[in-house]
Amino acid sequence: MIMDSIIFSLSSTAHYSPSPPPFTTSILAGKHHPSSTSILSLKSSSDYPEKPTTSTSLRRPTTNKPPDTTTHSQNLEFSKNPLKLLLNSPPNTSPPPSLTNKLWLSNKLSPPPPPHPLLAPSEGDGSDLDILDVEEMQKSSEFREKGKVFIGNLPIWVKKKELTEFFRQFGPIKNVILIKGHHETEMNKGFGFVIYGGSTAEKAAMKAVEFDGVEFHGRVLTVKLDDGRRMKAKTEERRRWVEGEDDVEYRSKWHEEREGSRTEFRKVLDTEPENWQAVVQAFERIKKPSRKEFGLMVNYYGRRGDMHRARETFEKMRARGIEPTVHVYTNLIHAYAVARDMEEALSCVRRMKDEGIEMSLVTHSILVDGFAKLGNIEAAEQWFKEAKERHPTLNAIIYGSIIYANCQTCNMDRAEELVREMEEEGIDAPIDIYHIMMDGYTSIGNEDKCLIVYDRLKECGFTPSVVSYGCLMNLYIKVGKVSKAFEVSEMMKLAGIKHNMKTYSMLINGFINLKDWANAFAIFEDVIRDGLKPDVVLYNNIIRAFCGMDNIDRAVCIVEEMKKERHRPTSRTFMPIIHAFAKAGEIRKALDIFDMMRRSGCIPTVQTFNALILGLAEKRQMEKAVEVLDEMLLAGIRPNERTYTTIMDGYASLGDTGKAFEYFSRIKDEGLELDIYTYEALLKACCKAGRMQSALAVTKEMSAKNIPRNTYVYNILIDGWARRGDVWEAADLMQQMRQEGVQPDIHTYTSFVNACCKAGDMQKATNTILEMKRVGVKPNVKTYTTLIHGWARASLPEKALKCFEEMKRSGLKPDKAVYHCLMTSLLSRATVAEYYIIEGIHRVCEEMVESGLTVDMGTAVHWSRCLRKIERTGGDLTEALQKTFPPDWNSHRNLNAASNDTGNTRGSDNDDYDDGPFYETDSDDETNSPAL
Repeated sequence: MIMDSIIFSLSSTAHYSPSPPPFTTSILAGKHHPSSTSILSLKSSSDYPEKPTTSTSLRRPTTNKPPDTTTHSQNLEFSKNPLKLLLNSPPNTSPPPSLTNKLWLSNKLSPPPPPHPLLAPSEGDGSDLDILDVEEMQKSSEFREKGKVFIGNLPIWVKKKELTEFFRQFGPIKNVILIKGHHETEMNKGFGFVIYGGSTAEKAAMKAVEFDGVEFHGRVLTVKLDDGRRMKAKTEERRRWVEGEDDVEYRSKWHEEREGSRTEFRKVLDTEPENWQAVVQAFERIKKPSRKEFGLMVNYYGRRGDMHRARETFEKMRARGIEPTVHVYTNLIHAYAVARDMEEALSCVRRMKDEGIEMSLVTHSILVDGFAKLGNIEAAEQWFKEAKERHPTLNAIIYGSIIYANCQTCNMDRAEELVREMEEEGIDAPIDIYHIMMDGYTSIGNEDKCLIVYDRLKECGFTPSVVSYGCLMNLYIKVGKVSKAFEVSEMMKLAGIKHNMKTYSMLINGFINLKDWANAFAIFEDVIRDGLKPDVVLYNNIIRAFCGMDNIDRAVCIVEEMKKERHRPTSRTFMPIIHAFAKAGEIRKALDIFDMMRRSGCIPTVQTFNALILGLAEKRQMEKAVEVLDEMLLAGIRPNERTYTTIMDGYASLGDTGKAFEYFSRIKDEGLELDIYTYEALLKACCKAGRMQSALAVTKEMSAKNIPRNTYVYNILIDGWARRGDVWEAADLMQQMRQEGVQPDIHTYTSFVNACCKAGDMQKATNTILEMKRVGVKPNVKTYTTLIHGWARASLPEKALKCFEEMKRSGLKPDKAVYHCLMTSLLSRATVAEYYIIEGIHRVCEEMVESGLTVDMGTAVHWSRCLRKIERTGGDLTEALQKTFPPDWNSHRNLNAASNDTGNTRGSDNDDYDDGPFYETDSDDETNSPAL
């Protein structure tokens, strides 16, 4: 989303002309050392020299006396010399560095080349004035307008106000005329006229001419008297017309009407580009469009991505006998590139070559950018290489496109190389390059370099825009630092920059990822308060928030609100709702939303079906998930890798290895890609069923396909060996993780502790806990529960009680599984243990009552039988423990059911826990499951 706002747009005539930055050039003090490092080598901003303050005083001549003939002749000679600034500079000052040196993204600069030696003027330089035709000069002075002065080499951003304030010092000004550019109407073309008024007009003009060569906002002005060229041309034209000469063509009424319609067409293009009907009607009113109008229309359709109408207009032009130029072809190629149809764009290129039309730099830029947006880095690099071979100089636009292509593929080394190459070519780095690099570093999670690029952006004189702050916010949200992103949001407000829909959507998405629903809705309220109308992306994020907090009905209401606001829902709008209903087991409602999506005009996609299958797989309703798969095939939608992987993951949770291997084979048979997520689901099925030899075969196949094992894969394998109590195999896997540079996480250590406890090696389990703390991994409730269960299996309830106290001291809150495991251990040893065990049972009972925990009926039956061995007739212990029993414990029916129970007296809680807390819980599966 961030990159759409920073990719360039073509001008109406398909010419690229980089405009200078809207600030006055400031000169960096000091010289560049050849060993200076680039920003990409993390150079701090303190290493740069400070900018000297510029004086605002004017550089006036030392005398107002008219110069002699020799000096005047030299001035005429030097006024045409582009090195005039160097000649007028003081002898001890070095020439100011160019704007390129200021805007370099990196600091790896070679020393500036020495100035070219200037040839000394010859003795006869002033002799040209001696042979001037004096009569011709007098004749020209007859047409000169008195008091009119030509001003050249103006900064293009200068307005009339600044020019008037400067030249008002010589006399009263009648008018100031700045010649505007054709396309950039807000800027001048670098020259204009100052007309003095009153009786002193001629005298004021002469004084102004004496200031020829004065510095004005970083430019050396050219100030000359009006030569009367314009008035002379008008007089000559009038003379020819009176004498009846036919050299001048006077247009008929038809020509005037045609010119008026052409002017109106260009006006509509500039003022109403979104109103395509008005643009088309204005074009159709032109009675005989020229090549230029056809080119503008092709360009207009190209910017809209309407390649069919662009091609239709192109063919109409050829049907009229107008041959296309490189500009028209470039506009047509741009239309195909915007529509992501690069095959047709290449066919236009081939046709250009067949007709002998050379590709311009703009054409190459469009091709590089088109392939960059498609992620085809090889083709983008190929066309960039061809552009370098055919064009002597490149511009920042084509460099921005190829840098963007490499950033999209996370090839930041190549992007850095291109940035250095661009700067060494003397090409100014616009602010868009900084944004592209920041976005690239965000993609690979390199926070340090992203921040350095942002700091360098400010050092180079650029003012951070909403895109700059958006890149920073996106960085912090990607790395999980949403609080930092919120700080950037506040900093952005202090800078006077308002949020747009993209920045608001980033913040909402960040809080949703943290499941911080309150802050997500607070940001949504800020959107409404700022007067912004939510778009489809923002509505989709709010729907995700409501589905995440299980308020699915409210999410459905948001869909209806979208329709009222004339926003068309997309398949992404309905995906979280379908998934939420399916996960909650409400299959009928999920299918109703599925039908609503179809009625809303959204064609179901493979991602939509995947959302429905994922919800069913998480609820272990695999038969219905397979039915949805069959419906998907009937609808003509081909399942992808994620579809089969989700079904494999569902069967893996059930331990159905046969079904998991069946769908694994279907992925191979249909030619789909086998990725890490597919192998994870297969390994999970093998380990869940205890088929560790099959799991080892799967890992060998992964190695053969060069698919590296990540932390999640190792966790599955370690947990599989832990189920079998094979601590040696689990320890060997831990050693392999360290050798391959894969860092164990909390789930890895918990599974290994479980393996140690299953094997009865409590000393190794205790050492593992110490190792966790030493490497900075904090044990969680599951880790302590596993260790307590290990001490209980070792018949050491006093150790389990100490572990329980240590868990509470670490700030963790015990859950139902911890209390169940600890209480069962204490009751099993209460008849033979010391008195502190009885005290521990009382203390744990009080904590359970205070926490409001109630055990199930099976657990109550099991504990009651243990109490009969301790207190045959009842007592304080029985009374305290029965407070945690179900409310209907004392009913006659349940007592009879309990006395007649001859089956397994272990309750459901105990059965669930008897296998130990493993890694593949629902929450962990959902976190590590592949994206839809």
